[in-house]
Amino acid sequence: MTTQDTRGRVDSFPTRRIGAHRVRAGRPFPYGAAPVPGGINFSVYSDRATSMSLVLFDKGAPTPLAELEFPPEFRIGSVYAMTVFGLDPENLEYGFRADGPFDPAAGDRFDRRRVLSDPYARRLSGRDVWGAEPDWNDVYQYRAQVADEDFDWGDDLPLGIPGEDLVIYETHVRGFTRHPSSGVDAPGTYAGLREKIPYLKELGVNCVELLPVFEFDELDNPRTNPVTGDRLHNYWGYNTVSFFAPKAGYAATGRFGMQADEFKSLVKELHRAGIEVMLDVVFNHTAEGNEQGPTISFRGLDNATYYMLTPDGEYYNFSGTGNTVNCNHPVVRDFVLSCLRYWVSEFHIDGFRFDLAAILDRAQDGTPLPNPPLLEQLAYDPVLRHTKLIAEAWDAAGLYQVGHFPNYGRWSEWNGKYRDVVRRFVKGEPGLVGELATRMAGSPDLYQGRTATASVNFITAHDGFTLADLVSYNDKHNEANGENNGDGADDNHSWNCGEEGPSASAHVRDLRLRQMKNMMALLLTSQGVPMILAGDEVGRTQLGNNNTYCQDNELSWFDWGLVEANAELLAFVRALTGFRHAHPVLRGAEHPHGTDRVGSGLPEVSWHGVRAWQPDWSGHSRILGMLRCGRHAKGGTVADDHVYVGVNAHWEAHDLELPQLPGGQAWHLFADTSAAAAHPLGAELPLHHPGRYHLGPHSVVILVGRDRAARTHQPS
Repeated sequence: MTTQDTRGRVDSFPTRRIGAHRVRAGRPFPYGAAPVPGGINFSVYSDRATSMSLVLFDKGAPTPLAELEFPPEFRIGSVYAMTVFGLDPENLEYGFRADGPFDPAAGDRFDRRRVLSDPYARRLSGRDVWGAEPDWNDVYQYRAQVADEDFDWGDDLPLGIPGEDLVIYETHVRGFTRHPSSGVDAPGTYAGLREKIPYLKELGVNCVELLPVFEFDELDNPRTNPVTGDRLHNYWGYNTVSFFAPKAGYAATGRFGMQADEFKSLVKELHRAGIEVMLDVVFNHTAEGNEQGPTISFRGLDNATYYMLTPDGEYYNFSGTGNTVNCNHPVVRDFVLSCLRYWVSEFHIDGFRFDLAAILDRAQDGTPLPNPPLLEQLAYDPVLRHTKLIAEAWDAAGLYQVGHFPNYGRWSEWNGKYRDVVRRFVKGEPGLVGELATRMAGSPDLYQGRTATASVNFITAHDGFTLADLVSYNDKHNEANGENNGDGADDNHSWNCGEEGPSASAHVRDLRLRQMKNMMALLLTSQGVPMILAGDEVGRTQLGNNNTYCQDNELSWFDWGLVEANAELLAFVRALTGFRHAHPVLRGAEHPHGTDRVGSGLPEVSWHGVRAWQPDWSGHSRILGMLRCGRHAKGGTVADDHVYVGVNAHWEAHDLELPQLPGGQAWHLFADTSAAAAHPLGAELPLHHPGRYHLGPHSVVILVGRDRAARTHQPS
């Protein structure tokens, strides 16, 4: 719009003054602060407030520059909207004061003494540098700012990788490069993670799932380490302060207010490398906690709208953190939808994983809904139509919905049942062969009517033991968290391989390495969407701590020295991801029927035991063989080799009879996790004894069935 055009617009002229500022009635949408011709439009919702004021600060100033009360005629329904002219957005911070009743029993907690942050703020200041001590006497800790949104995306587009072809890598922005060994220019930042993109490419992952990057307060933790006396942090970030603002403390440029551009540059470069970006989002609770918590925003603007409240005004606590967001209230649904649309459109995000997502289908009184409007709305929203949606399908109050989360044909789930059965089987528990087969086949018992991509398969995640600790500790060791080892899960299904913690025994160390390889081999040959926890590929340990939410130190950080120290495990995982990408028969979207639908002479998937075609489903069995017929890859539309995965969780070796292949094809060895394996990893040399295989104790073998002529595999 030209200057002449702007001057000719009626809405570019003020209609009155409030104090020294020229203003006019604003527009109710969009919520938040939006630059308009000549000024900034401010819009905020509150249904129960009796009055509202806009509080303006010069950037960093301890006291307000001005307070402008919204005239009654500037209120449209329950929205206060005002355009203020002549402001400098680059030197401005703003908030709101909401007046109204303080009647907790009725759900109202208005307090005019407090300056409230804008829930729709696109940028927040106050925690610009990670861990920097703020002025705790500041009347306005989390300051809303007006963000520039002029980033040049060039030709960046969503990658649109099919779900069945994903290999997800869950990581923490700060923890991935904060360790002194990372060698990046800006450790612990978006820029630092960007420098590690070549590592991610070599690892073979094509999607990073980032722990929360919405603005949070890392200093929101009153505890100290009882051993060292060091301050503990809100390290993971599952305590959101502002949902539209990227975390400034994760940006090397955060002190200059450039965190959005730095994060967008990371997303753009990841896309350029063929890697999607998924965000872990927390809409089940906020940083305001229970009635003893701080009033930051929602509580002071409209407590009864934004939170689930008991009949006497107390906070429902289905999240385990003190409050529960009232997600299925129409206003809150609009907030969540607007937030996700913003991140998809403005930050080019490819998908979201929803923390404690079972809360999202609770009614305003906490009752689970059969047809939750928020989940349906997210599934069918036109902006989010091709965005990946993943649910952590449980909450802290015991609502467990793995396999029956309301999905509308769109939602995938973290498959906690996959995690548990793989852990239990690999450690040697009996009676699990049948369930393991079901989980390796994409869990059709749980996701009937959906594709196998509904199952996000994982063995470890940020919450719990790392892979190395899963094979090194029988019990959690969370003393450093300052909660007397009472926090964190107790049902870890772990096995220390004979000795708790670090071991000098070569036998124990070899067994642990083999067990880690076993679990990675199962994960990356199972149907569904595999997710790897960052650092598992190099044996990262947390010394038995299975709840490092508060540990901003080497206990949580990725130690890059392990890349060399545990090069054998890293090479194995890289080979496995390459193998998965090369074999579409492992990546089918549709659940197998167990029949031959293409005339190959083999069913699409078949099960075997010590004897071919005779799986042992008995309670004492610890052996399973899975054969996937390559002719059935992608529903028979793609040609591939046959893949056989043999698993021996027994403490003794066994000779496995191998199924005979059609057309004179032969079995070739891709990998054997046994330390005694004679063939080099990935060489795919033909077996010396093509009809059988001697599989060592606690081992997994992966075989490829094809013609004897060598063939180079390319990812499909």
